[in-house]
Formats: sequence, C-alpha cells, structure tokens
Amino acid sequence: MTGSAVVVGAGVGGLAVAIGLRRAGWRVTLLERRTELERYGTAFALHPTAQDALDRLGVGAAVRRRAVPYRCAQVRTPDGRVLAQLPLERVERKAGRPELLISRPYLIDALADELDALGGVTVAFGENVADVAALSAEHDLLVGADGLRSAVRAARFGADSGPRKVGSTAWIGIADFASSVHGETWGKGRFFGLTPVEPGRTNWYAAVPEGTTAVELPDLFEDWHDPIPRILAETDPTSWLCYEMRHLSPALPTFVHDGRGGSGGHGGRVALVGDAAHAMTPNLGQGACTAVLDAEALARAVVQHGHTGLPDALRAYDRERRRSAQRVAFASRSLHRFVSTEHTRLRDAAARLLPG
Repeated sequence: MTGSAVVVGAGVGGLAVAIGLRRAGWRVTLLERRTELERYGTAFALHPTAQDALDRLGVGAAVRRRAVPYRCAQVRTPDGRVLAQLPLERVERKAGRPELLISRPYLIDALADELDALGGVTVAFGENVADVAALSAEHDLLVGADGLRSAVRAARFGADSGPRKVGSTAWIGIADFASSVHGETWGKGRFFGLTPVEPGRTNWYAAVPEGTTAVELPDLFEDWHDPIPRILAETDPTSWLCYEMRHLSPALPTFVHDGRGGSGGHGGRVALVGDAAHAMTPNLGQGACTAVLDAEALARAVVQHGHTGLPDALRAYDRERRRSAQRVAFASRSLHRFVSTEHTRLRDAAARLLPG
C-alpha cells in the first residue's frame, strides 16, 4: 500500500523528493507558486555524496552529461598571490570521483525530465499555498520544499526561525569565455569567485557590502587580478543576478512533524527539505547538495518504513539529515564571516595554514 504526498516548491529539493516518492509508487502532487520552472541561475556544485544520491534517484547519468569536473582551485589575494589550495584533489581521492559543477538550468531540466518520464505526478504552477493545514489534511505527507521564506515552515513549525541578513549582497553571472584561474579571491570586506560551468564559459560570483549596485560593482574590483576586472567589463550587467545574502536562524529543533500529538488520522505529517529546513549562505557551495541529500534521504526512509510506518520514516529522516545539514549551514555562515572580514592580515595568515 502506498500513500499520497503533496510537495510544495518545484526547485531542486522539491523535484528530487517528488522523483523519490514517485519511484516508491506514491501518488504525488507538486505545487509551485511560479508560473513555470525557475531555470535561471549559474553554477551548482555537486559533492560526490550528492552525486551518489542523484544516482539513487535515477538522474546521475543525465546530470553528468552536462556537468564539468572541478579539480583545481586556489584562494588568492587581490593582487593574485596564492594563499591556499582548495581541497578538491583530496575530495576526489577520498570519494573516487571529482566534485562537479553544473549550470542550474541543466540540473533543473534533468530532474524535470526524470519526473516527466516517471509519469503520474500532478504538477500545478501558479499555486500560492495559503491554507497549509487543509493541504496537509488532504494527504498522507506534506513536504515543504518552498525555500527560505517557506509558507509550510511558517505555518507548521512557527515563526521563530526565519530569514536573517548577513550584511552582504551577492552578484552572480556567467562570462562567455574560459578562465584558467579558478577559486576565490579574498579582499577587505568582499570576495570574488570563479569556477568553470561548461566549456568556454566561466561562472562568477561576488559578495560585497549590502546594498552595492551593479554600477558600483566594477569599481570595487577594478585593481584586482585578471580576469576579474575583464569579467565585469565584458559581461552584460543586465544578465547579472543579485540577492541579499540570508540564512535561516535560529536552527530548527526538528525538520518533521510525525502526525502524533493531536493531529489525528493520517493528517499532519510534514517534512521540510532544502532551504525551507536549513537555508545557508553560499560560501561552501552546498545548497544544492544538501537539498538533494535531504530529498533522497526522505524518500528512502519512506520506502524503508512503508506507508504504515510513516511516523517512523519521518523521525529516521530527521535523525539522518538535521544535524548534518545544520552543521554545514553553521560552517558556511562561519566561513562567510571569516572571508568577508575587514581584518585581512589575520585571515590571510590563517588561510595559509589550510590543508590543500
């Protein structure tokens, strides 16, 4: 016997959990407030553990066809001096496969194509979920995959945890030329990153003081090492994306409600995945990875415990993912503070001690 699930949010986490539940034979409804899948964006990093999860969801091969390996990157000062090597070779040696980078639209398309191929999933766009309690009562399981400002989290887990600013604005884009320089450059109160994303193109991102505009951005990096000024000069500012960096705080005491304690029947069983559960700063490049790991772990727990064991499945998912994801979120926030500090001499000295 299988169940019925409604997934709110059709980003990486929502699509992935819908795939996992549908593969388990569940009836799945996917609700998205936008009028179509959100295919904008630049590069996502995929750690080998997330690649393994994508393999278990049946989309690993499709993702690898569009991804590029990330094998060599450094931390630099604005004048180009190398402070440290990023531990990419160590990651590859340990896992037996490299970290990958993939354009966000390609990852979304791979997940959406798999969902289409599975069939039997009702997808509704333009759905702003207002009555979360009623939606939960209609299904065996409600999954909140609706991002940092999650309506599901606010309705079912309270308003104590919410978006918190970190004092930085992020600008991101893609340059239509390849760079031989990859990694991050750390300046005073700001930093700039460069990664591959696909042949002949370079993904870039900049974290600058909150409120920095597109007009002001090039001036902050005009005397930094090549190709940073060139990237900002030769890419169209209208193609740049901007957002105020935020994280979820305080950390949630649980990612699930198992339906016990007053909900009655099968209603009230709720799980959060991805940013809805643990939104983090992008400094470790783990946002997409944690969303995929959440989604696959939730679906796997549901399969292992069966429809009648759904409360146990939710608790198993929470045990597997909550502390791990929250450690990553805390580490990412701490790294942001470290990297964006005004006290660069101490930071740079510490960076030189980092293992490669």
